Amino acid sequence: MESKSWTVWGLEVSITVTAPGLASAAERVVREEIAGVDDACSRFRKDSELVCLQPKLAAGATVSPLLAMLVKSALDAAAWTDGDVDPTLGRDLEALGYDRDLAEVQLSPSGTVIHDPRVQQRSAGWNQVHLVGRKLSVPEHVRLDLGATAKAVAADRAAQRVAAELECGILVSLGGDIATAGPAPEGGWQVLVQDMPGDPRQQVTLRAGHAMATSSTQKRRWQHEGRTVHHILDPRFGLPAEPVWRSVSVAAPSCLQANAFSTAGIVRGFTAVEWFDRVGIAARLVDARGRVSTTAGWPKDGNQHEGESMAMKGGESDG
Repeated sequence: MESKSWTVWGLEVSITVTAPGLASAAERVVREEIAGVDDACSRFRKDSELVCLQPKLAAGATVSPLLAMLVKSALDAAAWTDGDVDPTLGRDLEALGYDRDLAEVQLSPSGTVIHDPRVQQRSAGWNQVHLVGRKLSVPEHVRLDLGATAKAVAADRAAQRVAAELECGILVSLGGDIATAGPAPEGGWQVLVQDMPGDPRQQVTLRAGHAMATSSTQKRRWQHEGRTVHHILDPRFGLPAEPVWRSVSVAAPSCLQANAFSTAGIVRGFTAVEWFDRVGIAARLVDARGRVSTTAGWPKDGNQHEGESMAMKGGESDG
């Protein structure tokens, strides 16, 4: 196997291909997919399609096929999670100081996240967004933030394109979100699940064509008005979710699905375990004291299940 790594969006990107000599070609493909997603929906670039179209969206505007697909993916994630993952939190993130690429935000990996929920809940924003074909309508007061789901879609698309064009197996890790495509190495992709140094760790097997995502309340923190905040917001209040879990890792057939449910696990807090078991989501949740809970067939430590769709190394986790 052969690997490459680089940095984009303040995150580490790494790829591994199953055929020697193809890593550079695979890197070019992955870079192109990431750049295309950034051009379409970055909220930090004045020239991105989403930002340029913002003044027209209240009346409805025709968007590119890629942006339409990215919005549809975000709305799918909202529907799967009953709104726990909501793509209409752009203004809330800006109000918390996340108004530029996170590489430029003052990060603070240590410190206690202050959870200060609002007493009054607000109505869901995602069901006010309408997409019919390529016609997108968004209320004037709403700002879309497609960051988390778009990153997962980029990983899925990049892996699938590399496998199709180069005829090899590939694992793409984009800021800790993993997608695979093509044949896996013998024995499957062996990867390590661990968010922060000192957190419980587990090596598990990810089978060909499956994906994994980890959402974390311990990374992607920054200082805002003298407080430490993190990037996973509870849509009911527009504020950082209560850090019941240090991290939530989910395995799924696509990175988009894995990312949606790992993010929702953080938002749901203690009730996520019962929910995941009920709907069949394979997950590994690490609480504030480092205790591990698993759901729906996630293998116990030292007891991997052959062929299970599992695992990743935490890296720069993002819900």
